[in-house]
Amino acid sequence: MALKFSQEDITQLKVDAIVNAANTQLLAGGGVCGAIFRAAGHQQLQAACNKLSPIQTGEAVITNGFNLPAKFIIHTAGPIWNGGTGGEENLLRACYSNSLKLAVEKNCRSVAFPLISSGIYGYPPNDALAVAVDEIKNFLKQHDLEVTLTLMKKALLDRAISLV
Repeated sequence: MALKFSQEDITQLKVDAIVNAANTQLLAGGGVCGAIFRAAGHQQLQAACNKLSPIQTGEAVITNGFNLPAKFIIHTAGPIWNGGTGGEENLLRACYSNSLKLAVEKNCRSVAFPLISSGIYGYPPNDALAVAVDEIKNFLKQHDLEVTLTLMKKALLDRAISLV
């Protein structure tokens, strides 16, 4: 199918699955993670996550979407940026590929991602965007899936369009 970009609130998207930029303990956090927990229903989502945690950086697990328009939430723990010398790029690639594989396993036709690790985890947004677009495009060469990458900054949205 296709890769598209959006500035919409990921918690409002009508897709089969949204991806949560999670921490390894699968605890409610700030940013996108906190917004997803609030929109899905904090207590029920945390109870589901508690059964699956902890996870490793780059790993992906799935829960019900609860109160979200999305049927599922795929939780993936992105890498914390340490200057790029700690294998961060490969771990970030694993976040996208493992999340996409899980979406296909659950027969999802559409999935939406935030820009993983580009917030409080400090991954440089332009670099994170390049990794995300490359990994998603490679996956879509062999899978029929509609993928939305939500980008809240217009500069990133403009850059994303130039990468495809």
